[in-house]
Amino acid sequence: MKSELMSVIDQIGREKGIDKGKVVAALELALLTAAKKRFGQDDNIQVDIDTDTGEISIVKKKTIAEKVVDERTEISLEDARKIDDEAEMGDEIGSLIDMQDFGRIAAQAAKQVICQKVREAEWESIEREYSKKEGELVHGVILGQERRNYLVDIGKTEALLPIQEQIPREAHRRGDRVRALLLEVRRTSKDVQVILSRAHPHFVVKLFGLEVPEISEKIVEIKGVVREPGDRTKISVASRDKAVDPVGACVGVKGSRVQAIVRELRGEKIDIIPWTDDPRVFIGEALNPASIEKVGIDEQKKSALVVVADSQLSLAIGKNGQNVRLAAKLTGWKIDIISSTEYEKEKMERDREIKAALAEETANIAGEASEGVTGQPDGADTEEANLVAVDEVVSEDPPSS
Repeated sequence: MKSELMSVIDQIGREKGIDKGKVVAALELALLTAAKKRFGQDDNIQVDIDTDTGEISIVKKKTIAEKVVDERTEISLEDARKIDDEAEMGDEIGSLIDMQDFGRIAAQAAKQVICQKVREAEWESIEREYSKKEGELVHGVILGQERRNYLVDIGKTEALLPIQEQIPREAHRRGDRVRALLLEVRRTSKDVQVILSRAHPHFVVKLFGLEVPEISEKIVEIKGVVREPGDRTKISVASRDKAVDPVGACVGVKGSRVQAIVRELRGEKIDIIPWTDDPRVFIGEALNPASIEKVGIDEQKKSALVVVADSQLSLAIGKNGQNVRLAAKLTGWKIDIISSTEYEKEKMERDREIKAALAEETANIAGEASEGVTGQPDGADTEEANLVAVDEVVSEDPPSS
């Protein structure tokens, strides 16, 4: 039958998730610290715990010397043979130390070492287990709030949901069950902190993975996601199977799948956008829910000009520019939006400037011809080319949004 000591060690190992060997090693170190505190740091003391019986042996060892210089580490052959008749010069001989000889201070030091080592072993266990879960969803129970940060019980440890990782305007009460992304495991000098997030864009990605089987089966791929927590998320999706509509798969029958995610995010709007490698179409789709008339792009500057109906301008820009800002982040393009009326005015102005330039060039040609200069000026071809370029800045066949 195991001793009471080993039963306690086994219990600590089970409750804290710590290897029994580490608990035994911590206890041995604690006893060694206490012994050295009681008998002297320079003494050669060894501690051993039998893991089967729980028996503790503390031995103070000395070397047999012809002439004793340091009584703490050396012993004469005569004194050694009082302990062991077969002792020889140069051997090491040990004497057992009674644990009752330990003083109160030494016992307190042993307790502190045990507690510290058990805590460190517990931190290592937590770090090892939860580091593997970084980027995954975890479930927990709200324990309380501290400086606007929530403490969450996630099983073997308490996690932190910082204010900056919370969804704005979202409140929790003690005992509420919460789902969050395990963002990071931080090791500090004092403990191990498990950081959660409900504001990170990847939180939405993991929620879609739960609700949409086609995503977990890798039939539908999430190409990108941008988010302003509490307000709006834009997510682009593509299908590896032509028979599967990626947007329809994410929305679900009567919107059941996406609505489940919206409820989890406390009403946050979600725009699901079909991904395409055509930047004009992709930019047009990214500006949903606004309807787009025309999209023109400058590939060198990676910028786009989008024309919308006057009634759609505010919707395309969004509240405080949110819609166009998220669309720009999702597509990676700089996006400028103008109304169709403004575009027509600018186009007419450009046309007038070009016609005036052509008229001036025509007059110059006539003047040079009267002086005997033949041939067409280089400027005519340039202006004509510019006229074509201006017309082609905006596609005449806008993508449907």
